[in-house]
Amino acid sequence: MDNGKPSGPKTKWWSRPSTDADGPAGQDDASPVADAYAAEGGAAVPAAGQPPVPMTSDGDFTPAPPATDFIPAPPAPRPTAPAAAAPAPAEAPDAPVGEPRAQPLHAPDEYSTPPYGGPGPWAPAPPVQRPVQTPAHGTTVPPPYAGTNGHGLPGPLPAAPAPAQAGGRPAEGYAPPSPPHPVPQQPAGPQPPSPHSPVPSQQGPQQVSQWLRYDPWGAPQQPLSHPGPGQGAADDRPRKGRRGTVLVGAALLALVAGGIGGGIGSYVERNGGLTTVELPQSGRDDGGRAPDSVAGIASSALPSVVTLHVSGSAESGTGTGFVLDGKGHILTNNHVVAPAGSTGDITVTFSGGESAPAEIVGKDSGYDLAVVKVTGVSGLKPLPLGNSDNVQVGDPVVAIGAPFDLSNTVTSGIISAKQRPITAGGEKGDGTDVSYVDALQTDAPINPGNSGGPLVDAEARVIGINSAIRAADSGSALDGGQSGSIGLGFAIPINQGKRVAEELINTGKATHPVIGVTLDMEFTGDGAKVGGKAAGGGAAVTEGGPADDAGIRAGDVITEVEGRRVHSGEELIVKIRAHRPGDRLALVLTRGGKDLSMTLTLGSADGT
Repeated sequence: MDNGKPSGPKTKWWSRPSTDADGPAGQDDASPVADAYAAEGGAAVPAAGQPPVPMTSDGDFTPAPPATDFIPAPPAPRPTAPAAAAPAPAEAPDAPVGEPRAQPLHAPDEYSTPPYGGPGPWAPAPPVQRPVQTPAHGTTVPPPYAGTNGHGLPGPLPAAPAPAQAGGRPAEGYAPPSPPHPVPQQPAGPQPPSPHSPVPSQQGPQQVSQWLRYDPWGAPQQPLSHPGPGQGAADDRPRKGRRGTVLVGAALLALVAGGIGGGIGSYVERNGGLTTVELPQSGRDDGGRAPDSVAGIASSALPSVVTLHVSGSAESGTGTGFVLDGKGHILTNNHVVAPAGSTGDITVTFSGGESAPAEIVGKDSGYDLAVVKVTGVSGLKPLPLGNSDNVQVGDPVVAIGAPFDLSNTVTSGIISAKQRPITAGGEKGDGTDVSYVDALQTDAPINPGNSGGPLVDAEARVIGINSAIRAADSGSALDGGQSGSIGLGFAIPINQGKRVAEELINTGKATHPVIGVTLDMEFTGDGAKVGGKAAGGGAAVTEGGPADDAGIRAGDVITEVEGRRVHSGEELIVKIRAHRPGDRLALVLTRGGKDLSMTLTLGSADGT
């Protein structure tokens, strides 16, 4: 293959030179010493100033121009070392003029065909190197490489032949392999002969340079990959102790860093950061609130509100009440104290947490009101009473109680309606426990446990007694208990509550205003119809009663009371009980298709 090299016949490694006496003398003559080395497989070294001999990829050498200058040198004796190591090459002196020059044994083969016969073992080609100019004083060769001898054992490597040019000299410019370590520079000036200089060597095989000991079948150590020790004094030092020290230091550093990191992490987790966070906040005020605000109303009313815990032989319950006077009278609902019966226990707990036993003073199921009294308690603060007739729809109100036994609970709302006729109770089935109330409606949340508590106005005055609520369903929760508030709460007007409370405190009983008639509760028309007969078979209109005196007859339908429309019998009862006995009422009724107006004075009956 042509790689830019001169074409023509090439001298193969088996074309060994021989002496031809018939050849002419000239510059192409080779030295006998060089011929002797070549005959033994040695290599000739090129003289200084000679051009390099290019080397082909298969180890062949391209013929070089004839040498024009040789460095005189004494012939070197043949080495006595073992045949395994080749002696160092030596320069041959110039051949005297007239002596026969060396001739090849046969003419070069233009087809590069090896000769017949056994040429002997194939010699390995030297390593391929880039041709460079040989320095004037020779090329410094690195010390022998600490490798193997080709059999895996340490020792000197066999010498490798160097490319030679005509005349027995090595090709000029041939450089040995690069040393694994930097080669120190030689000082300028004359230097003593070196075992690697281009003069004949006087040393044994141990002085053969590295590139002359090339062994392609060996496995020389590679400094960058061999696990054994490296070259040089620094690589021969033991590293076990230093490696152990480094590992111990790294372990200690990791331990200290882990401890510091753990401490910092724990501090950050507990304190939320490396610095203390302080958020802006306003200072404390004196706690004063406007008297008509919800906070001001609650602050004024709460000390007078109490929680009642009632227990009887069959049932128990919790409700609310408020203080009427300094004597210990407390007003609440009848259905709150009803579970106690005549032998049960009632405990009153004040807003400050103090508790005291209480006894029933009087109760009335028709009004759903009751009065209890505590003894041995001083410093009671009565809650002032307002006037329910002055209340207007939309007025702000506050409800206070203990829903589900959560004492001192405050809710707020407005008056949603006035004179809302409601009936509550009726669990007994005989009607004796039914209450008829011309109630105040509010959207302030009222829940079970609020019963008996005060509904106060903007001046913290009582205008009603929380008594009933309207639930979204039939009034029962899924678990059998009472449902909570949906914003439909009802309170007994305080004007009615005041009169009943005074009667209960003074007499133990309350009186009901009556007109002396029996109503037909099954009438489905508009208005309240007077029945044909009483329950016992007597007359429907009580003889000598208020209705009889006013001229009312059986079958009449009462449609208005005090100018307000009446649509049912229950509603007529509610309207009458909203007044006191002895009050005069203006009625409108229908008889035989005609409207009649009349006035009557309310009678009195004892309540239950």
